[in-house]
Amino acid sequence: MKIKRQKHAKKNISFYKFNFNFRQPFQILIDGTFCQAALKNKIQIKEQLPKYLMGEVQLCTTSCALKELESLKELYGAKLILQRFQVRRCPHFKDPVPASKCLLSMLEETNPHHYFVATQDHAVTTGLKKIPGVPLLYIILNTIVLDKPSQSTLDHVQAVQLGELVSPAQHQSIRSLKEEQGIKDGERRGKKRKRKQSNPNPLSCLKKKKKAGPTPPQKKTEQGEKRKRSRHKKRKTEGGDNTSAPSLSNP
Repeated sequence: MKIKRQKHAKKNISFYKFNFNFRQPFQILIDGTFCQAALKNKIQIKEQLPKYLMGEVQLCTTSCALKELESLKELYGAKLILQRFQVRRCPHFKDPVPASKCLLSMLEETNPHHYFVATQDHAVTTGLKKIPGVPLLYIILNTIVLDKPSQSTLDHVQAVQLGELVSPAQHQSIRSLKEEQGIKDGERRGKKRKRKQSNPNPLSCLKKKKKAGPTPPQKKTEQGEKRKRSRHKKRKTEGGDNTSAPSLSNP
């Protein structure tokens, strides 16, 4: 039975790790009802929770949960257990509210701080099942049990897989990249550059050259003809001069 319960927990933890980016140390938000049930069933929370979740844990609560136990004297033992854990700051520091309302406000709409919630309060369990990505821990039959993912969690994961939503892991990585580059939400990086007025291309301003028509054939002038004739005469005279005189034959 113990091995089966461990496998069940391992499967659910890997589901939250993969789909909602849960990492160690796991932050477990505890109220007075869970401490009272642990005290009644003789469960050592600090020892058994890390073994059951197979990893490091940070046990924490809120000031509202502590103040609620202070007003209930019959839960004095649960108060001694709860006050050993870290106290997370809640928005009701000045005006305390019931622990159930305070725990649900810590989860917000998408559980951005990746809290596990350990409670026996029915109002808390029904409220957190409407919030996707919140693992629920409770005590039953002297054992700690990690509840299966709620229907809202399964619907959220299915919507992410279909591409309708952005997963918390993707959202967190986008936010970290924006912080590294100094970009705030709703703000564009840098300013729009003003377009400089450029001067027109000087080649485009030149006037188009008119296409020249076919050139008319040139008439032969009288001087040209005379030059050609004189050249022919010179050639003839040169040829006549170059001819050797007839040699006188010896008598």
